[in-house]
Amino acid sequence: MEFGKYKELVAEIKTGKRLPDSIYIHNSALSEVPSKLSSVLDKIAAALKIPANDWNILKLYKRDFKVAFLSYPDFETYSYPALKHSFTVDLSKLSVRKSSYEYSDNPPILHRKETFVKTDFPLHALFQEITAEGEEIGLYENHRSIGFKKNWERLISNKGYFLDEAGRLHPKANREVNSNVVSITEEVEIERHKTAIDRNQLSQPMQILARHNYFNGDYSVLDYGCGKGDDMRELEAHGIDISGWDPVHCPDGDLVNSDIVNLGFVLNVIEDREERNETLKRAWEYADKILVVSVMIAGESFLQQFTPYKDGIITSRNTFQRYYTQSEIRSYVETTLDENAIAVGQGIFIVFKDKIEEQNFLLERQHIRRDWQQKTQRQIQSRQPSIKNDLIDKHLELFTDFWDTSLELGRIPANNEFEFSDQIRRVAGSHIKAHKALVEHFGNDLFEEAQSKRKDDLLVYFALGLFGKRKPQTKMPDGLKQDIKIFYSSYNEAIEQAKEVLFSMGNPDIIEESCNKAYDLLKSGYLEDGHSYTFHIRYLGDLPPELRIYIGCATQLYGDLDNFHLVKAHMTSGKVSLMRYDDWNKDTPLLVERIKIKMRDQDVDFFDYGGKFTPPPLENKKLFI
Repeated sequence: MEFGKYKELVAEIKTGKRLPDSIYIHNSALSEVPSKLSSVLDKIAAALKIPANDWNILKLYKRDFKVAFLSYPDFETYSYPALKHSFTVDLSKLSVRKSSYEYSDNPPILHRKETFVKTDFPLHALFQEITAEGEEIGLYENHRSIGFKKNWERLISNKGYFLDEAGRLHPKANREVNSNVVSITEEVEIERHKTAIDRNQLSQPMQILARHNYFNGDYSVLDYGCGKGDDMRELEAHGIDISGWDPVHCPDGDLVNSDIVNLGFVLNVIEDREERNETLKRAWEYADKILVVSVMIAGESFLQQFTPYKDGIITSRNTFQRYYTQSEIRSYVETTLDENAIAVGQGIFIVFKDKIEEQNFLLERQHIRRDWQQKTQRQIQSRQPSIKNDLIDKHLELFTDFWDTSLELGRIPANNEFEFSDQIRRVAGSHIKAHKALVEHFGNDLFEEAQSKRKDDLLVYFALGLFGKRKPQTKMPDGLKQDIKIFYSSYNEAIEQAKEVLFSMGNPDIIEESCNKAYDLLKSGYLEDGHSYTFHIRYLGDLPPELRIYIGCATQLYGDLDNFHLVKAHMTSGKVSLMRYDDWNKDTPLLVERIKIKMRDQDVDFFDYGGKFTPPPLENKKLFI
């Protein structure tokens, strides 16, 4: 459906809450939506796996080619229901973004519920009565300030009213107070200073930054909540420009804007929600390019052994811990900062303020570094060497560097992509002429292989990029613009190809075909027909692009896979499992951690082995070598 046709159909709708830029309709009134539009929306919801029971309000944008499926669970039972979560669909690129407010203390709320439903809705008269009560005391005089829960409740209080359990208004003067029954929220003296731990190695977030080459000397770092400063001392020893601050252990530290801000395991020890929110926002303000947020992850079975307190638990050391699931912390960070959060590990997310830096990171993530060792030799010719070969031999080191760069990029490098561009152009005349000479010298097979792999990298990058907000081409790194120019006719063509592959991930037959193809190609791993394919992480970059995208969808939820040894791609269930062993060099390593990423449920399960659960041995290690 084209945008023009969409706007025409939206304009035909007469039911629902009508705003200048959108229309809101309760699912009981969907019969008022034109059938052509309704049919398209049903197909989109099915394709994007948005459950019909997971939303009850449809938002149709008037000025943008978008729709949103909103969940207000208390729509019928509470006067001013709060938004639990939303699925916003960009119809131009068929991408969906889920936002959750389940753990927000200030979610968006609804007013004037009677406008969302038809007049024959059973509760329509009650909804009208609720709205009339609010109008009578002047709650709707400034509609711009009442869209969120806290402002709404503050306004009601300022008007001299309070809300009962159903959200109905009552004058404060009528509130009955029973002196014999007092509601008390017991405050506990939390000993935050005990949460800092001693480290003899870099913390996990810092290790991840190191793996991604952020400690190459080009970036300044602020460790916000540095504890006892072990990370600081280690990075200072490596010559990194790092400062740190901690309210207990380093209160006099320098709080300065830095390229990278690390908020490592800080949010989970703050028992006050408002302070937690402010801490996250303040850390974001200090970040010029990158904010790294990390928290503790735990399941319900673990938490049951502790004393509940507020939205967390009290430990045996009288410290507070707010444990999260992987999806919870992502949602919390994205909702608070209104930015995309990229999973890079268990409970560890990166948020990019510098969007060019973000694109470089995501692209580099898919660009598997390969060791391009020379596999071909120049054929011995009986005739006299050509001038080109003589030229290459004379400047062998220069031409070899140029050839390696071409293989790394999968294309002829632009002038600004080769360090010695001036020299190669002075010797050969141009990059194109240098490349032509090298192809004649070494043959074209290796370069064609590099081209193919680079295009696969780009396809994976663009497909996984559809999970976030589409970036305009003007905000892309120069190298990526050059890639698009060489490998695609346009940016739109790249996106369309990526969409096609990404949407095919919901087809088990395609996943099975890709797994079979990977097994035939690698001659390694364990293939269980019709069920799964398990392989060693070292082969991730050699998989067919479809399977890399399937695994990549899982990394959107979990993060980097660097610490794991085996990956299992489940063919039919939409799951990916990760296995980490105690020592892979052993003949029979023991499984110590298993992660199951459930893409359809948007959730992650964690399983640790040891103690209560005996670590199972890997008996067939030779299959994965």
